Amino acid sequence: MKSYQKLTTAQPAACRVEEEGAAPLPTGRGKLAPWWVGSGLLLVAVLLSTITVWVLRQVSGGWLGPTPPPKCLLVPESQRFDCYPERRVVVTQELCESRGCCFIQTPPPAEGKRGVPWCFYPPDFPSYTLESLNQTALGMVGLLVRREKAYYPRDIEKLRLDVEFETDTRLHIKITDAANPRYEVPLDVPRVMKRAENPVYSLNFSWDPFGVLLQRKATGAVLLNTTVAPLIFADQFLQISTSLPSKFLYGLGEHRDSFLHSLDWNTLTLWARDVSPTESFNLYGAHPFYLLMEEGGDAHGVFLLNSNAMEVALQPAPGLTWRTIGGVLDFYIFLGPDPNMVIQQYQQVIGFPAMPPLWALGFHLCRWGYGSSNETWQTVRAMRNYQIPQDAQWNDIDYMDGYRDFTLDSQKFASLPSLVQDLHKHGQHYVMILDPGISSTSPRGSYWPFDEGLRRGLFLNTTQGQPLIGQVWPGFTAFADFSNPDTHQWWLENLQHFYAHVPFDGLWIDMNEPSNFMDGSEDGCPPGDFDSPPYTPAVLGDSLAAKTVCASAKQKASVHYNLHNLYGLMEAKATASALIQIRGKRPFIISRSTFPSQGRYSGHWLGDNRSQWKDMYYSIPGLLSFSLFGIPLVGADICGFSGSTSEELCTRWTQLGAFYPFARNHNTQNEKAQDPTAFSPAARTAMKDVLLTRYSLLPFLYTLFHRAHLQGDTIARPLFFEFPRDVATWELDRQFLWGRSLLVTPVLEPGVDSVTGYLPQGTWYDFYTGSSVNSSGEMLKMSAPLEHLNLHIREGSILPTQKPGTTTEMTRGNPLRLIVALSSHATAWGDLFWDDGESLDTFEQGNYSYVVFNVTQNIFTSTVLHASTEATKVTIGTLSIFGVQKPPSKVLLNGQEKPFSYLDNQVLTVSDLGISLSQGFSLQWV
Repeated sequence: MKSYQKLTTAQPAACRVEEEGAAPLPTGRGKLAPWWVGSGLLLVAVLLSTITVWVLRQVSGGWLGPTPPPKCLLVPESQRFDCYPERRVVVTQELCESRGCCFIQTPPPAEGKRGVPWCFYPPDFPSYTLESLNQTALGMVGLLVRREKAYYPRDIEKLRLDVEFETDTRLHIKITDAANPRYEVPLDVPRVMKRAENPVYSLNFSWDPFGVLLQRKATGAVLLNTTVAPLIFADQFLQISTSLPSKFLYGLGEHRDSFLHSLDWNTLTLWARDVSPTESFNLYGAHPFYLLMEEGGDAHGVFLLNSNAMEVALQPAPGLTWRTIGGVLDFYIFLGPDPNMVIQQYQQVIGFPAMPPLWALGFHLCRWGYGSSNETWQTVRAMRNYQIPQDAQWNDIDYMDGYRDFTLDSQKFASLPSLVQDLHKHGQHYVMILDPGISSTSPRGSYWPFDEGLRRGLFLNTTQGQPLIGQVWPGFTAFADFSNPDTHQWWLENLQHFYAHVPFDGLWIDMNEPSNFMDGSEDGCPPGDFDSPPYTPAVLGDSLAAKTVCASAKQKASVHYNLHNLYGLMEAKATASALIQIRGKRPFIISRSTFPSQGRYSGHWLGDNRSQWKDMYYSIPGLLSFSLFGIPLVGADICGFSGSTSEELCTRWTQLGAFYPFARNHNTQNEKAQDPTAFSPAARTAMKDVLLTRYSLLPFLYTLFHRAHLQGDTIARPLFFEFPRDVATWELDRQFLWGRSLLVTPVLEPGVDSVTGYLPQGTWYDFYTGSSVNSSGEMLKMSAPLEHLNLHIREGSILPTQKPGTTTEMTRGNPLRLIVALSSHATAWGDLFWDDGESLDTFEQGNYSYVVFNVTQNIFTSTVLHASTEATKVTIGTLSIFGVQKPPSKVLLNGQEKPFSYLDNQVLTVSDLGISLSQGFSLQWV
């Protein structure tokens, strides 16, 4: 009898498996022993289950139906893997048993919840058998055979299993059709040349039924056990389940949720969709990657390289089911063991994020509904008048003529070229919105983007070969096919034409799920398996075409059914290429729809949020999730996009938003203004102060982006990344770190003047004063009046800061202030990356400076590891050292005495250093 089981580290012998490299087993060997066999467990389980069901039936008056067979009663509720996941279907016993599955009714769950599945797989449900397994240079290749059909059409009888031991911490497992090619995601991934020599994992297989069992060698933790439910691989329904070693799972975007996902029968759907962020909905992007914390503090990650519509079902076993409706099962597993390392290893596959220009890290301001370029200009002038930092001014679709891309409203926005010129004169930048829907209704010959796109055949087509026409802001539109390289050239030419009139600096690509105001097209969608597949994941609207184009639409690279989740990525790639060719500098792009690897081309904002306190909270899990996804340039609309904000909410949100890696205040039309100048002097001052704090930290933030670009470090970082052994940090998502050093604890509730935050074990220093707090790892109540954001520096850190100006250009010429936060051992470390802030590939070409700061035995040293001319233009003016236990008698700079100050809170300050960043130096206090 075949059986599917939960394997834990306490049950390593419950499954007979074959070690990697073993010869193929003869038919009939390698079968799983049922998990309940031994010590009379079978009898006990049957008795208990039968008694429980009998009691429930008496209580329920018989509504639970006839007694299920014993094999079904043996499956605990938490380990029931759904055999009938279809939505909008009342699952009856007849429907369930027609699939060969167990049917046991349970009390209905709370509204909006899935609950325990009534229809679930029995232990002996037919699956694939591993018929052969042979060694290859990089791993193994195997043949899987299914002898009994499953219940979805076009079951694939024979599958090919490819296993590559790519690195000691990365495993690649791919399952596909053994006989026929299938669609695979056109993503460049690394190709290894030799097999890993000392993997930290052991991989075993169950042969009949087929299953993958992956363990961490050091701890024995079972990371994957796919024997818990059958593998199903039909043409348009692919499903594989696994047990999980813990309930601490993160990732699987894009959704509005807490950072830590609930495993209480929670289904997460991945299908790019235009909808205001709402709990349980599939949102703008698709990221089939999760990070899981294991008992003891190790971490691993799993990436399914698949771009089709999918859902991931989580259950309290703990267990997980991947369910996708196309492509192949192409898994990468990352073994860490540190959560930071997991994310670095993930980005080694999908690509490290681009280095943004420095100005992209300044404050951005936008709204839909400025009404005119003059009104936009007035806002810019007001910001300058109050000396509030601002680096970029944006415009939404109202700058266009009839909402058509690459046009300018010649009446209301006639002065836009002059505004952009004025921004550049003041060291500021201009960003405009673009949508992928191209107006199709202008008289022929009057709108070049559509005419030329039509002539070159660059739009998504219907199954009949005609441009698919939907409806977006300008009315009826065609949709650019960015999977076609020729479209990239057309996109470039359109941008060049517009740039000649309005020399923009960055682009905001919106509506690129792609969004459509009608379902499918003006003619609906044709019948067929693409638009009406045998199984539709739990997408909002219950149709793949809901508020987007038909899945059957034809694109150059494949059918839209396969490419939908890639649309934003492909547009970002085309846009980044165009900006580089037009400006010759680092591109700045913010995209709404995203997919793995998009950090190489764009950042992301979290969409059309609302001016509500809960939306402000949800932005933190959003930030942290996109840190996992390799898109560190991320933020939410500060103060909220839709609805009307309040002064208190906007003040608190500006304090939080000043620590979004991408910081933009954005507002909808027909609401009162919410830029900092629109509020009372007290609120305006509080907003200005926190933005100046952000600008002072730009050298630190810029260095973090360099580390993200170089090796995949996260910027907005969950606390457990730095304290993985501290289980109390695993659920925290109301605070976050910048890098490893700076802890942000925002106020997320109205009407309070304090905030409670967690300080992990160690010494933390108040960013503003340098006063220390020694924590044993505890929740602490902190004072938080409306004008104050709590920031703490972690012991052992050195933060490079700078006297802030009102733009990044003004700031980068000011003297540096180095803040040293001594550890309990009186040591500290930090670094600084410095370049011209905008040129392409400065690190790759050696046009940068890199300086390392270190403190040991009361000696601070600055060591220049790499130098460029840019470093000669800035000086180090001040050194502030927090945690100096005793007042020094003297301070020596390169052996020469230097004046200093020392405060009772143990802060030593040495000012007027005047040392070029390009020069190393030492400073000693005795």
